[in-house]
Amino acid sequence: MKFVKMHGLGNDYVYLDCFQQPEPEDPNGLAVRMARPHFGIGSDGLILILPSEIADAKMRMFNADGSEGMMCGNALRCVAKYLYDSGIARKERLTIETGSGVKTADVIVERGLAVGARCDMGRAKWDAEDVTSEAAGRGWSLRRVDVGSKHGVALLSEQPDEALFQAAGPLLEHASVFPDRANIEFVTREGPDHLKMRVWERGSGETLACGTGATAAFVAASLAGWVGKRATVSLRGGDLIIEWGEDGHVFMEGPAALAFTGDWPED
Repeated sequence: MKFVKMHGLGNDYVYLDCFQQPEPEDPNGLAVRMARPHFGIGSDGLILILPSEIADAKMRMFNADGSEGMMCGNALRCVAKYLYDSGIARKERLTIETGSGVKTADVIVERGLAVGARCDMGRAKWDAEDVTSEAAGRGWSLRRVDVGSKHGVALLSEQPDEALFQAAGPLLEHASVFPDRANIEFVTREGPDHLKMRVWERGSGETLACGTGATAAFVAASLAGWVGKRATVSLRGGDLIIEWGEDGHVFMEGPAALAFTGDWPED
């Protein structure tokens, strides 16, 4: 089974081209086996790139624990890169069907190859008020934001230390205020229109970057008056640019990179 390993700011997935080969019968189990370090490839999950009847392609994403997610912003950029570079859809504006609807990605091209994309993440949804939850010995105030996937954003005066992050992340992911679990973003304001974020992802644990998470963090920070209509969000893997469009949609821009290709033995 041919695969491609790609990443957006270190948020890495294994990608299967299901235009050229059959869709796996058990993608949930395959995601777990492929994502394991040492015994597998090692990744944050699995992405299937499939034909679509309503867009240039369809993507399905599976977390490292095998659960299926609705959307992934970093994977969206990588799918756009694959579609462009492989010739499946060699055009600079691509439409990609996801679990949360069709998304548009404007490919950034350098020397004939896609190196990133600016993606229309659609209209965000959010609660009018924060929710609160107890985790790791303290109370947390979080804004629930939906950008195609569910997020809980904590706006903080300082980043939690390592022990607190590792303890609070999984507890907040499974908190009762998130019935379907959620990605958790720990966000600080670094300056005018500059945010810093660390993320605990639903089904995968900590990742180096989260595109939907950066989008949700920006939305929550903008609502709080921390940033304006455009901001840089710094993650452990690098920076994303997030901005409000005139139509109320939120846009995310960042890189996409190929790590390596391989052949997974049938199992």
